[in-house]
Amino acid sequence: MKIKDVSLETVCGYTSKLPDNKYPELAFAGKSNVGKSSLINALMNRKSLARTSQEPGKTQTINFYNINSCLYFVDLPGYGYAKISKSEKEKWGKMVERYLNSSKQLRAIFLLVDIRHDPGENDKIMYQWMVSKGFEPIIIATKLDKLKRSQVEKHIKALRDGMKVLPGTRIIPFSAQTKDGRETIYEEIDKILEDIH
Repeated sequence: MKIKDVSLETVCGYTSKLPDNKYPELAFAGKSNVGKSSLINALMNRKSLARTSQEPGKTQTINFYNINSCLYFVDLPGYGYAKISKSEKEKWGKMVERYLNSSKQLRAIFLLVDIRHDPGENDKIMYQWMVSKGFEPIIIATKLDKLKRSQVEKHIKALRDGMKVLPGTRIIPFSAQTKDGRETIYEEIDKILEDIH
C-alpha cells in the first residue's frame, strides 16, 4: 500500500446526511485518547491531517479521508470519555450506529485498544456489538512503544482473552512514535482491497 494522495473530503455531524461514496470504506474506532488520529496520520504519512487533541472526546464528527482516489479511511468519534454528558454519548452512539448500519461501502473496521491495559468495558461492548452486526474487527493495539519487547505477547494475550475475540482475529501491535506495525496494517488493507476486486 503506497499512499500518495490524501484529503479530508467529508465531515458528518449528528444531523448530516452520510455520503454515498463510490469507493470502499475502512473505519477506525476506539476509545477517546487511544491514539486514533495519530494512527490515521501515520498511515497517511501526514503530520496532522487527522486532528490530534490534548482533550479526549473532541472528535464529535465522522471524518472521511479520500485515499489515492480509491478508498476512504473513516475516522469515527472516540467513545467512552467520562466528561461527555449522557445525551452527548447517546447522540454519539446513534451516529456511529447509523453509519455502521447504513454504509454500503464499509469493508472493514479497525478497533483500537491500548496495549498497556486490560480492555475496558467500553472496548468489550464495542467489539461484541460490531461482531453482532456481522463485522470481524481487526484489533490494533496502540502505544506499543510504552512496553518492553518482552511484555508484548503477554499483553496481547490479555487483550485476546479480555475481549473474547473470535478465533483467528488479527491483533496488530502499533506505535505512532516508532511506526512499528504500520507495514502490517498496510498489508491488511491490501488484503481487504484484493478481496473486493
